[in-house]
Amino acid sequence: MPRVSVVMASYNHEKYVAEAIQSALDQTYQDIEIIITDDGSTDGTVSQIKKFRDPRISLFCFEKNQGACVAIRTSLEKARGEYIALLNSDDVFYPDKLEKQVSFLNDHSDIAAVFSHAQIIDEQGNDFVDVNHFYYSIFQQANRTRFEWLNHFFYHRNCLCHPSVLIRRKCYETIGYYDERYAQLPDFDFWIRLCMHYEIHVLQEKLIKFRIRTDEANASGNRPEVRIRDRWEFGQILKNYLRIKTCEDLLKIFPEAAEYQKIDENLIPFYVAMIALKVNSPIYQLFAVNTLHELLGNRKIAEKLETRYNFRYIDLIRLTGRYDFFNLERGEIEKSKEERERERLVKNKGIFKTIFKSLNFHRKNTKSRG
Repeated sequence: MPRVSVVMASYNHEKYVAEAIQSALDQTYQDIEIIITDDGSTDGTVSQIKKFRDPRISLFCFEKNQGACVAIRTSLEKARGEYIALLNSDDVFYPDKLEKQVSFLNDHSDIAAVFSHAQIIDEQGNDFVDVNHFYYSIFQQANRTRFEWLNHFFYHRNCLCHPSVLIRRKCYETIGYYDERYAQLPDFDFWIRLCMHYEIHVLQEKLIKFRIRTDEANASGNRPEVRIRDRWEFGQILKNYLRIKTCEDLLKIFPEAAEYQKIDENLIPFYVAMIALKVNSPIYQLFAVNTLHELLGNRKIAEKLETRYNFRYIDLIRLTGRYDFFNLERGEIEKSKEERERERLVKNKGIFKTIFKSLNFHRKNTKSRG
């Protein structure tokens, strides 16, 4: 049985998939298998994969596109290794990636997953040079405790390179697979769930080449539909913080929660909501108010909140009128401005029309007198 399973979900990466697979086959650590699930590619991706004859490669193909998380789950369910490596079908492993990460996990039984920094490359495989791009340095992260990671994820979102990870298989058995309902942030959701249970580590060197395609063609590219979906998914993923189990964990993740006297384990979602409410973002604020709405639906919780923190139904009602989550008022203001401008133009048009008529009347009278 192989020690490491390299799992891949491929989709329309005909140009890159062979290089990705070869980078796994060329590892200095060779006790591996490669499990690939193609997610209904419509180009020559599958043909490129089938050119490889290495018996360590297994290929499964969907007839129709089902989503990356569904494809990854299929590969994970087929995997036999003690350790799991994720590889995108357009990225590239450095030759010694697995050797260094396997050695680290062997020596650190308290660490569930080990990541690395990433070399960002462009569509042609050259070093990426746009220093202002979001991905240019986002993965160059120092190490933190799992509680510090959870705080960082809450306030600063994802910064770990998904295909850099080598993770113990048992983690999936404990916390589940990637959530198939997400397309933009399934790895981010998974890291939060992972850090709720386990410590992680980032090797301070580049062990993978992460490709940025032109015209924002990556699945996470800066496109309108991606930005819209990202915001919705993030609002859902914040709910993971409502599952913090103990007051001790809460204070390690959010030291600022200490301002609440006599913290009650049953009120952890309340503290998280109040912390989120202070973040200047409608995503956090909507999450917070929705959480408070759910809490006050429980009469015993509502009574406890009023007794301990003087937080009542009327306070929730005031909050729902304070935060314009959907920018409706801003839209109304903009609409009013447009309407006023339209009225001004119509009024001016009427004035000009009157002046024009007067001028014509004056000309006619002048001619008739002449």
